[in-house]
Amino acid sequence: MRGLSPQDSYSVKTSAIALGSNIGDSQAILEAAVETLARTPGILLTAKSSWYQTKAIGPAQPDYINGCILLQIVMLPQLLLETLLNIEQKFGRVRQERWGPRTLDLDLLLYDDLILQTPTLQIPHPRMKERAFVLVPLAEIAPDWVDPVSGCVIKDLVKQVDCSDVHLLLGN
Repeated sequence: MRGLSPQDSYSVKTSAIALGSNIGDSQAILEAAVETLARTPGILLTAKSSWYQTKAIGPAQPDYINGCILLQIVMLPQLLLETLLNIEQKFGRVRQERWGPRTLDLDLLLYDDLILQTPTLQIPHPRMKERAFVLVPLAEIAPDWVDPVSGCVIKDLVKQVDCSDVHLLLGN
């Protein structure tokens, strides 16, 4: 494991991350963000979904490209969140309006079976179960992962949302 040593194996956790972009060359930005995460010490990329074109939520804006990745990590959830926010910033993310367009969005969805609520971080992601653009790619790479709040597996959660605006991006 890049950045992980065998003596750290007791503390290796699995995490699911959602990625999205709708400003710039979104697919190139997403691929570069995945590469950046894969090169980060303490992180091992274990799975990447296909990319999906999805309708934006919020103000009028271009469609998004979304996907999910699975990571094995040796870091606490807060440090992982800080790492994700730093990578967003590196790729030009500017937070101007809620649900507005963005060059890169990285959301920490799941961290093993942890349930956590702090002022800055909630795990599982609080809106994950409502979002087809998250559940469709997550079900592709982690269909049997159990949401620790509902007790449902991802492949069943995806059946409970409208997936009509989530389309496999051609040329994946």
